[in-house]
Amino acid sequence: MRPLRIVFAGTPDFAVPALAALIESAHRPVAVLTQPDRGVGRGRRVQFGPVKRLALEAGVEVLQPHSLRSEQARQPLAALAPELLITAAYGLLLPPAVLELPRHGCWNLHASLLPRWRGASPINQAILAGDAETGISLMQMDAGLDTGPVLLQAATEIGAEETAGELHDRLARMAALLMRDGLERLLSASLPEAAPQNPALATHAPLIDKQDARLDWSDDADRLARKVRAYNPWPVAFGDIAGQSCRIFRAGARSDLAGAPGELLRGHGQRDRIIVACGRGALEVFELQAPNRKRVSARDWLNAHPDWI
Repeated sequence: MRPLRIVFAGTPDFAVPALAALIESAHRPVAVLTQPDRGVGRGRRVQFGPVKRLALEAGVEVLQPHSLRSEQARQPLAALAPELLITAAYGLLLPPAVLELPRHGCWNLHASLLPRWRGASPINQAILAGDAETGISLMQMDAGLDTGPVLLQAATEIGAEETAGELHDRLARMAALLMRDGLERLLSASLPEAAPQNPALATHAPLIDKQDARLDWSDDADRLARKVRAYNPWPVAFGDIAGQSCRIFRAGARSDLAGAPGELLRGHGQRDRIIVACGRGALEVFELQAPNRKRVSARDWLNAHPDWI
């Protein structure tokens, strides 16, 4: 059976395993769509995104339109005559004219078990909500935001201490496997009929703002611990401890300790522990960072801050 003419659309690290799997398969993409290059840092130096870097290394044509709304912008894509377009964290909505272009339509690899957590931050929201599991959905795209019918899903448990970054990497690898499964089923005519989503079960995963990661010590310790996990590696949870602004990378809830919200409990005589009282319970901080300082363990921090003991 001849290879499919596939265009892959993606931009960040999440899409890299799926693109790599496609490049190594019989269905090497005829081109890659990715968002335009952006300047980073103080000098606004232009830096290629992860998907573009991989595509260039593999010798795959790269298209970077700012939008696909105009016929002129769509012309290079149409000229490729794709039979299937696969997206993974592309970052731009595809207009109806693009969705109708490939014979097999457009697929999207989304990092949740749709219809739960439609939107930009499904991994973070699953951890924040205390979900026991999440997964990858392979959906047939329509004009809405993650609203299309679902072709295949793969579920996985969320680890009790797993951060968003760790879960992200696992789900990215799962997405590559699910994509490959979907292609095999498509070519063997065994792909199930796409199942419509139930909108009554839909939840929204909005774009994250840095201020979302601020810790309010009057909150429940369990929720604060999930917040620390959900915002690691970005934007990283932060708050004030004993008058010191800190970024907090790892922490755990304690139900056996209590105090006034925000009170440094001084480890209850344990020199290697930083514990802060919350509205309910307390948060034990394992890794933290002061502004313009290195990220350190609680023990190393206390060695440098004996007044906290």
